[in-house]
Amino acid sequence: MSTYHMRREDRNISDQTEILKIIKNAKFSTIGMAKENEPYLVTLSHGYDEKNNVLYFHCANEGKKVDFIKNNSMVCATIIENNGYVDGKCEQHYSSLLIFGKMFIIENIEEKKNGLNVILHHLESEPESILKRNIPSDESYHKIIILKLIIERITGKKGK
Repeated sequence: MSTYHMRREDRNISDQTEILKIIKNAKFSTIGMAKENEPYLVTLSHGYDEKNNVLYFHCANEGKKVDFIKNNSMVCATIIENNGYVDGKCEQHYSSLLIFGKMFIIENIEEKKNGLNVILHHLESEPESILKRNIPSDESYHKIIILKLIIERITGKKGK
């Protein structure tokens, strides 16, 4: 995979603490995928597992994203923290991350449970009640897909 240097080094986010803060504060990521010559983008809610440096996502058992991931596990994701446009200055304040890695469909039920737990704890103030309502038994895990993005590289950029 080719890497490029950032043209404006003053906008580079390289501090791991700042990168982690952006990931932890974000509630969704946009994932770029490719299958043969066809690109595809999808925005999904995520959960971040800091210990294993992975992002988890959930989705239905079928669909375009599932087909793309089965065909090509290499993905690129972006997380954008929008801090507002400054009218009259033609300036956007933001922080953004590009995340490169491989995405897989988790088959193992214990890993599915862990992934969904990470997602719910990342997104919800009361994750246990959501889990009980939507996943009443282990059979419920067969109705969803948990995706795992193994992060290989992250680059960050900020404006103001």
